[in-house]
Amino acid sequence: MAADAAALNWRRVSSFTGPVPRSRHGHRAVAIRELVIIFGGGNEGIADELHVYNTATNQWFLPAVRGDIPPGCAAHGFVCDGTRILVFGGMVEYGRYSNDLYELQASRWLWKKVRPQHPSAGLPPCPRLGHSFSLYGNKCYLFGGLANESEDSNNNIPRYLNDFYELELQHGSGVVGWSIPVTKGMLPSPRESHTAVMYCRKDSGNPKMFIFGGMSGCRLNDLWELDIETMTWSKPETKGTVPLPRSLHTANVIGNKMYIFGGWIPQSADNNQSSQDGEWKCTGSFSYLNLDTTEWINLISDCQEDKNNLLPGPRAGHCTVIVGTRLYIWSGRDGYRKAWNNQVCCKDLWYLDTEKPPAPSQVQLIRATTNSFQVKWDEVPTVEGYLLQLHTDMPAPVVAEIPVTMVPEAPLPSTQGIKLDLHSQTLNKVPNSVQVSVSETKVKVAEPEHAKKNHSISKEANALLCLPASTLGPQLSATVNELLDFDTRTAKSDTSVSGIVSTTQTMVTQQAVKNESSSTNGTVVKDETSLTTVSSKPEVKETAVPSTRVSSVSPDDSAIQLPKTSPLRQNARVRTRERTWYDVGIFQSNSALVNQFYLLPEEKIILSSKGENMDVPNYSLLKKQDLAPGTLYRFRVAAINGCGVGPFSKVSEFKTCIPGFPGAPSIVKISKSADCIHLSWEPPVSPSGNILEYSAYLAIKTTQLHENPNQLMFMKIYCGLKTSCTVTAAQLANAHVDHTSKPAIVFRISAKNERGYGPATQVRWLQETKTSSSK
Repeated sequence: MAADAAALNWRRVSSFTGPVPRSRHGHRAVAIRELVIIFGGGNEGIADELHVYNTATNQWFLPAVRGDIPPGCAAHGFVCDGTRILVFGGMVEYGRYSNDLYELQASRWLWKKVRPQHPSAGLPPCPRLGHSFSLYGNKCYLFGGLANESEDSNNNIPRYLNDFYELELQHGSGVVGWSIPVTKGMLPSPRESHTAVMYCRKDSGNPKMFIFGGMSGCRLNDLWELDIETMTWSKPETKGTVPLPRSLHTANVIGNKMYIFGGWIPQSADNNQSSQDGEWKCTGSFSYLNLDTTEWINLISDCQEDKNNLLPGPRAGHCTVIVGTRLYIWSGRDGYRKAWNNQVCCKDLWYLDTEKPPAPSQVQLIRATTNSFQVKWDEVPTVEGYLLQLHTDMPAPVVAEIPVTMVPEAPLPSTQGIKLDLHSQTLNKVPNSVQVSVSETKVKVAEPEHAKKNHSISKEANALLCLPASTLGPQLSATVNELLDFDTRTAKSDTSVSGIVSTTQTMVTQQAVKNESSSTNGTVVKDETSLTTVSSKPEVKETAVPSTRVSSVSPDDSAIQLPKTSPLRQNARVRTRERTWYDVGIFQSNSALVNQFYLLPEEKIILSSKGENMDVPNYSLLKKQDLAPGTLYRFRVAAINGCGVGPFSKVSEFKTCIPGFPGAPSIVKISKSADCIHLSWEPPVSPSGNILEYSAYLAIKTTQLHENPNQLMFMKIYCGLKTSCTVTAAQLANAHVDHTSKPAIVFRISAKNERGYGPATQVRWLQETKTSSSK
């Protein structure tokens, strides 16, 4: 959903840390993931520093760049391809322009001057400023700009350009050369300080470049379109009110909309085509062009003044950049006359959410106790908080746990070629880092009464068939108990959910492998293992427990007590009872300690079952409900930004622990050496007595066909009192690589006390995936 004129919710960033760059205009910005990278611009001299703003932490920093560091420039071309940035041209000093090309490898903050080949026919681009430089695929497209006709930089004779070049890039780093495409149709008129964006419809159509506005003696508001496939220029017809003529504005594409902000516009509306000596002013107007329908929509008018400072002020020569679906605006020139001696540069940073945030990942379990869960989920970029909800069956029906198929211990054949070098593609991490993530992949199914009889155990093919836990009584043989281990509970036919690990940024942070680290003016670069949790199960099969989508429930499965009322209303509540979600709360970070939830008012229960939008209630006025031991809870989470609450994640299920059994081992670490890896862990936080032993398991390859394709087969690789073990390369060679999310090798570790084995910690050791950096 696009930003609506009446619902624009601009936010000014007021709290940030680090060295804030001085205000300026004519600078450029690009985004790499959550980082905004700003270069160049001028105000009392041309800036040559590279500034980075981390939108996730609200921190500015100056990376320690090296290599062929370019001189400061303004009104230059600035594009981003993966983690490399290309800079072309711009003004390097008054009256002197550049046609040099530089490349920055942002993963290493390494500058390099590149020298592309000249066109086979014609000259390379001349020095210029105010041109557009746009990337699509492996090519950059250069259009227009302003050149100095005079060889003497002190004698500035402007020449507006409308030449068009194509720059072919090499994969990863470097360029091939310039070419001059043969185009059809009429070229746009010469101009500088215009904007150009690339857009390709998702369903069909060729990629296109849209050019809007600019300066050519007088300011322009014409729209041009170039079909990249056919190299045909055209001037599309538009609907709606076209923005006033302008230059030094910005244009950004989000979805199918080109957002235009600010720039120099005529002082009065009846002076649209005034000469270069006319009166001009900065504007804070905000519009977008629907690129599918070519209809203009005006969101903030040119004459709209904001006396409450709720909107970004008028400006020109500012920078805008897109992070996710959020538009950031920083600095720029503010003034009502063209005269240089009247210029003032803004210092403020603003952002606007243009769409509701996407759904987060499933809620992941970090730690379960008898009356609480510690949970987390993957961060969603550019959000202001998360709404966490739970759903429960109270009282919970008898739920059986299907244990994972196990095999007896056996030597594994040695296989060469196992990859232990894991590569991180994240910007702030050195390659060869190891990532470990944790998930819970057990599938829980409520077992019908008729299925609780006549179970038998088969050991064919060295495998144990899955047995519902409720069939295994206290007299279970020691052999079977040894094989089923932590997945089968022998006391009181009870089961509990596993899950205790550490997280990367919140709660307990552990670095399993730390080869080297360096700090560069606020930028910390590490080679380390990080522990994160990964979603447990996208689909939960239930036979006796109604799912959240079932429209009717049995009378014994009441989730909440509702007052008696008319049969019609009571029936509606019965249908929606199992779909009632309770708010746990709104959290700023992507983790939460859950030991209570809020009992919502009756009217909100009905609204939430219908999926209607609601205001967040005043939690201080609501009653709380504690979590109960041995109870199954379903969780979902949604992200919140300036546009509201986004869609909810898929549902995850966790069960609070049963008193008496040990908790799961915590703080799992994985480190690697030349021919093996080392697993280590900490004892359970809640041992509930003396720990008698630990067992560690490895998911291995199997040719067996399972009814459940997500069911893994594990082999015991360790049993003992020590809190560490070694996994040999021969064992790893036979490891199963789980692809339910990111490719990973799966381990499980569980602790045993006098009552038996408690919940397991499941560790996913992420494996290398090759990704292309080209777009």
